[in-house]
Amino acid sequence: MSPAEHAKKYPEVWRRFNPRQTLTRYAWYVGAVFIAAWALRSMDLPWEYFNDAHIQAMDLLTRMVPPDWDILEEVVAILIETINIATLGTIITIFIAFPVAFLAARNTTFNSLTWAIARFILVASRSINTVVWGLLFVAIFGPGPVAGIWAIAFRSIGFMGKLVAEAIEEIDEGAVEAIEATGASRLQVLWIGILPQVLPVIYGTTVYRWDINIRESTVLGFVGAGGIGILLYSAMNLFRWEQVSVMLAVIFAVVVVSEFVSAMVRQRIT
Repeated sequence: MSPAEHAKKYPEVWRRFNPRQTLTRYAWYVGAVFIAAWALRSMDLPWEYFNDAHIQAMDLLTRMVPPDWDILEEVVAILIETINIATLGTIITIFIAFPVAFLAARNTTFNSLTWAIARFILVASRSINTVVWGLLFVAIFGPGPVAGIWAIAFRSIGFMGKLVAEAIEEIDEGAVEAIEATGASRLQVLWIGILPQVLPVIYGTTVYRWDINIRESTVLGFVGAGGIGILLYSAMNLFRWEQVSVMLAVIFAVVVVSEFVSAMVRQRIT
């Protein structure tokens, strides 16, 4: 093999991207930097406040120590209410989201109209934040945990319904066709051919959403929808930072436990 042929077959400089790909990547980088700079400029941030931010942070941490453990019993009681809000909201979601998911899947919906309505419900649910749902239901039911339960439920419908609908659309159609060939009714096809294939997704999504709902329910009290958020909001307004530190520690502990439980259940399911 001649030197020219060797150089052509084994180039000395290996390049991961060709010149066009490299130019495209740099164009994306420049575009991202430009968008970030434009966003920062349009927000008109008060940069002078950043000069002593570290001093303010240390002062806040100093006020949180030592924690006021005398309120622990009260915090635990209202934290149980927070967990109940998340749990009941998730249970309500199950009875609403999964029927909507079957209507939102193209292979199980009745027609294009039911598909469009179901998809609209899923998109509408996801497009509104949990706190905003909380404000709406506080206006309907008044302040308290009932508003929080429905806020959690309505926010979770879009999340759980979308994932389950996608799982339904990806099922093995061969098993469904075999059951249909026996003359089974539509309900029997759903119950025997489709539901067993998506049950792992349903279980996993439910546990995962419950884990998320516990975190989201901790702030619903800020808008009067029950839970530990109302106690946290009150302590912050009164500058009782030693009580805030206790609440944050308890919330962190509960979130860690819920994450562990969620991961363990999902591991057993899969």
